[in-house]
Amino acid sequence: MDPKGQRVKLNDGHFIPVLGFGTAEAKEVPKSEALEVTKFAIEVGFRHIDCAHVYQNEEHVGQAIRSKIADGTVKREDIFYTSKLWCTFLRPELVRPALEKSLKNLHLDYVDLYIIHFPLAMKPGEELFPKDENGKLIGDSVDLCHTWEALEKCKDAGLAKSIGVSNFNHKQLEKILNKPGLKYKPVCNQVECHPYLNQSKLLDFCKSHDIVLVAYGALGSQRVKEWVNLNLPVLLEDSVLCAIAKKHKQTPALVVLRYQIQRGVVVLAKSYNKKRIKENIQVFDFELTPEDMKAIDGLNRNKRYYEFLIGVGHPEYPFSEEY
Repeated sequence: MDPKGQRVKLNDGHFIPVLGFGTAEAKEVPKSEALEVTKFAIEVGFRHIDCAHVYQNEEHVGQAIRSKIADGTVKREDIFYTSKLWCTFLRPELVRPALEKSLKNLHLDYVDLYIIHFPLAMKPGEELFPKDENGKLIGDSVDLCHTWEALEKCKDAGLAKSIGVSNFNHKQLEKILNKPGLKYKPVCNQVECHPYLNQSKLLDFCKSHDIVLVAYGALGSQRVKEWVNLNLPVLLEDSVLCAIAKKHKQTPALVVLRYQIQRGVVVLAKSYNKKRIKENIQVFDFELTPEDMKAIDGLNRNKRYYEFLIGVGHPEYPFSEEY
């Protein structure tokens, strides 16, 4: 159990803690640091850990979880662990082996949630970002409905308690929801979501289908130029957010995390700074007023930090749709 008991029910009956710890790291951070910060996050009360094969740190994150189980801090069932199926493994026959590889790296028997990381199939192989001689991504043509059927089998086999998607637009979600013979709906869609990109249309769509929206990039972004649109202002320096934070005697980061929780969004807080990790768990200690919520809603400008421009030419590139 989350110490604050703050969990929401997924459409398959499992529960997800509304605050998660994001483990994606900047390139300059040594992989071993994932071990330290994940252990620390569990010590201060995080029970939902979000990771992925493509982060290349599942071994360390798994080690952190196991060490906190071994020392009695938590039991395995207290932890909600998410992994993600990378784009080079979207062919149905590659799905289960990819999950089994993650489980082997983690030394865990199951993940709580396994999600399709991105709807863009890429050429299978060892390369995470297969490119041609012109530096263009080499796509693969895979029907995502077939990928989904393979995820359903992983759930049936007990390798994943719940299954979902990430970075899908509403049309891509609809394709799965309308699939003939659908056995399980996606429990979530994990997408970039923050006051500058509040995803209100996608959120309404997901709510109408009992799909939880999980927010990444909720604090804006680490300014990593390969991934991030650096022309956008720094979210946490926004004057409206700073004023609301000051009023509540909280940090702007806590205000944006709280904003998501109050609108029914599960939110990931990514930080490799212990002081901030400890601070982020305090999101349950205060409440924003309806006026605060409205003011934050007013900041939306439909701007992404994470545009994944490398995938723009791909037929399944998700961000060309309005939502």
